[in-house]
Amino acid sequence: MNEPRGRPFPAGNTAGNTMGRGRPRGSRNKASSAGQDLLDKYAQHVVGKCIDLALKGDRSALRICMDRISPARRDACFRMSLPPVRTAQDLDQAAEKLTQGIRRGKIAPAEGEKMMNIFEMRSRIIQTAQWESRIDKLEEEEKEKMADVSRLPRAA
Repeated sequence: MNEPRGRPFPAGNTAGNTMGRGRPRGSRNKASSAGQDLLDKYAQHVVGKCIDLALKGDRSALRICMDRISPARRDACFRMSLPPVRTAQDLDQAAEKLTQGIRRGKIAPAEGEKMMNIFEMRSRIIQTAQWESRIDKLEEEEKEKMADVSRLPRAA
């Protein structure tokens, strides 16, 4: 139990996996393959029976059919015109417009929360870009000062 983890077989060991990289992608177990063959053979009859039961009022069959016909929507798309976001001020305007959409009921609060999270990430990107440009500007100014100092005559 206290042995260090690492490679499962020592280098040069022929007792390890000698067949290559293991099971090929997409290959199936024999048991599940046989079950799938049976399901494929009777799929049309099973689906027909499920539909018949649903039409007769069986709630479980009805639920199965409805889940296949009309699955629950996970993430709904919505359209909203937002200004281009290049600066923190643009981001503030976009967030305000999104907040108004939530307040008016045009956007669900959950969707608004997701968009606000996207705005937060965009804010970090903008902030990082601004820091980079400020650092570059300061470094350039420092180089110019150092160049000016090197041009001054030296005291003897």
